Amino acid sequence: MIRINLLGAPKPKGKRAVVVNAAAVLEVGEVGSPNLKIAIVLVLAACFNGWTWYHLDKHARTIAKNMEAAEQRNRSLADVKAKYLERQREADNYKRRVDVIDQLRANQSGPVELLYTIGETVNNTEAVWLNTMKDQGASVDIEGMALSNDAVANLIQNLEKTGHFRNIEIKETYQDDNYRDMQAFQFTLTCEKGKS
Repeated sequence: MIRINLLGAPKPKGKRAVVVNAAAVLEVGEVGSPNLKIAIVLVLAACFNGWTWYHLDKHARTIAKNMEAAEQRNRSLADVKAKYLERQREADNYKRRVDVIDQLRANQSGPVELLYTIGETVNNTEAVWLNTMKDQGASVDIEGMALSNDAVANLIQNLEKTGHFRNIEIKETYQDDNYRDMQAFQFTLTCEKGKS
């Protein structure tokens, strides 16, 4: 039988030498000794702490890298947001200007439409002439002359048919004595403006 010494120590001679080597082995510790258990626990704890530190450090570097990228993205988006808000202000100013111009055009054509409507209505009503017309904002006062009371009634009907006026009332009507050759009636009407 061949024996190989793997420990690299010279082969002990005698029984006493074997006991000395066994004592040396016992100093390091047996499998069940508390020193060996503590050493194993400390090595395992150090390995676990090293592994945990490595992963947490790697995670912290990843977070730092992501945070830097997010801050860079935030700066670029802040520039885009500033440009967007500037363009939005310009668009709002432009829209306000266009609205003012449209409103001025509508107000400009309002009296023209009113005069046109009343002029066409009077032209389409026989035996009626206008002397004055006053735009009072929500209402219109009309003064004129007619050859008969029926002509005034026809004018009121024609004004109602236009859809531009409602609640047309006669303030006064009387026969004008200045005209001896014919019968003439002076009248005053008040018309509320309606939605056309």
